[in-house]
Amino acid sequence: QVHLVESGGGLVQPGGSLRLSCAASTSIFSLRTMAWYRQAPGKAREWLAQITADDYTTYTASVKGRFTISKDGAKNTIDLQMYSLKPEDTAVYYCWASTPSMGYWGQGTQVTVSS
Repeated sequence: QVHLVESGGGLVQPGGSLRLSCAASTSIFSLRTMAWYRQAPGKAREWLAQITADDYTTYTASVKGRFTISKDGAKNTIDLQMYSLKPEDTAVYYCWASTPSMGYWGQGTQVTVSS
């Protein structure tokens, strides 16, 4: 069982930045793949970015160049740095991580981009 807890969400103006963190109950270096998703009201959950055990990263087109996924070994977190935020980035952001046998979700953190 892996517990994931997201933090760092909040209200930000368009063009602003936020850094989300996902704290894991087990060493992040024992996880196979870690990812961030988001879900806006009335929409399906959307995959944003992922980082593998060997630090290979991939992004969906809508956030590539604006968002960066990374691992922080000192804090044992998977982070999502977000720049140039737009109103359409408003959503609940979820962390996901997998072991060789299962995937796990965090509870989500709200990000609202509004003036």
